[in-house]
Amino acid sequence: MAIVDDQHLVRSGFAMLINSQPDLQVVSEAANGEEAVRALAATRVDVVLMDVRMPGMDGIEATRRILAGASAAGHGKGGPRIVVLTTFDLDEYALSAINAGASGFLLKDAPPEELLEAIRTVHRGDAVIAPSTTRRLLDHVAPLLRRPSPVQDAQAEAVARLTPREREVFELIAQGLSNPEIAAQLLLSEATVKTHVGHILAKLEARDRVQAVVLAYATGVVRP
Repeated sequence: MAIVDDQHLVRSGFAMLINSQPDLQVVSEAANGEEAVRALAATRVDVVLMDVRMPGMDGIEATRRILAGASAAGHGKGGPRIVVLTTFDLDEYALSAINAGASGFLLKDAPPEELLEAIRTVHRGDAVIAPSTTRRLLDHVAPLLRRPSPVQDAQAEAVARLTPREREVFELIAQGLSNPEIAAQLLLSEATVKTHVGHILAKLEARDRVQAVVLAYATGVVRP
């Protein structure tokens, strides 16, 4: 994985924590967005921890360029999973990060175990965002997301194509439940839930769970 942060001590601290885990390894570091774009064009990684506020190119623009470059090069499903880190619990950063293609958004002061779990979660394909940030962000922007438009109409049609069971799973995804939690609530196996989630993302043309949650708010499946 890679760490992108303009503070050397922060990078070193994250690297020490991550490299202490038997299943995780830091293979690339960068001090700003430009360095990150160059480094990740040459080095394949699964997960990137991306600072949001850096001199020059910020983490949001770097996220956009890294994913666009990986997609153009035909790397997997559009490149690495990116977790955006910030000390600023502000809606604008979270929404910009999601729109740029980030698979997660966490505050830098998150406990070490939460950060490590976030890395493993996004690597598995389950997006992660700080819960308090998610709720406030989506509650705030929901009216904007639901403005009538051709895109909104297409999203509503996609949701209407979900089966009743897929709709149930979709609503629970939108509430922030994990696959094991959904399985327990619906009395299904985790494998079955994973299959449903895959079908839902495909039908909605959603990149990941973050995009699915945003779409749930945009179509009124979940309301503030």
